[in-house]
Amino acid sequence: MSPTVPLSELAHARSGDKGNHANIGVIACDQTAFEHLGRALTAERVAEYFAALAPSAVVRYELPGIRAYNFVLFDVLGGGASRSLRIDSQGKTLAVTLLKLPIPAP
Repeated sequence: MSPTVPLSELAHARSGDKGNHANIGVIACDQTAFEHLGRALTAERVAEYFAALAPSAVVRYELPGIRAYNFVLFDVLGGGASRSLRIDSQGKTLAVTLLKLPIPAP
């Protein structure tokens, strides 16, 4: 079994709502971390990690100029801020949750 580290050791993150969808921006601490996350932090891994929210799809966008990835999680906010009865109807805590994700150590 290979060693893991929490994502928070390699990146910062911020999240928010886009209607019924959420986006999570993950900003790598440096270029080495960005390259490692490009291999380890896939859309499939993020979808698996948030399986309890039942995303209909997860798409990852690469932003190499700022060493970041943006993940869009579709249909995870229970209708969005004005319709959802969820505690976090705007997806603000998703970034903190993702930063706890164990990933393979670089």
